[in-house]
Amino acid sequence: MDRMDIRLIKALQGDSRQSIAELAERIGMSSSACHRRMRALETSGVITGYVAALDPQRLGLGIQAFVEISLVDQSRNSLDQFETAVARYDDILECHLMSGNADYMLRVAAADLADFDHIHRNCLSQLPGVASMQTSFSIRPIKKWTGYPVNRLAEST
Repeated sequence: MDRMDIRLIKALQGDSRQSIAELAERIGMSSSACHRRMRALETSGVITGYVAALDPQRLGLGIQAFVEISLVDQSRNSLDQFETAVARYDDILECHLMSGNADYMLRVAAADLADFDHIHRNCLSQLPGVASMQTSFSIRPIKKWTGYPVNRLAEST
């Protein structure tokens, strides 16, 4: 990737709904060159898709929970079973294999505590091989994720 690719990625992370013409003008290149670079970044797997950023509050999802999961054992079979099960539940927004005390960290959104209880009973408690679970609730977000720090990539090229 060169500086123009990085400028393109940064602009797309800010607003991926821009037309190719708007995007090209914004980063200072022709529409055809911009389009070719976008396709190359998609083909290489740097750009994996385009999504809409949604406001969880407006969707009625007022609670964000982070759930630390420790498994009974860390055998390959246990990890595979757990990860396969996690993928089946839409209520689990993210799942990360962790270092440290917990084996996994899950992010879950719920309407309220009653809804989280429903998710806990019908989703989280159904996950295989769980030895312990600890949930922390977000009081409010301080900084929301809006994209990767591509500015640092520009400094190294």
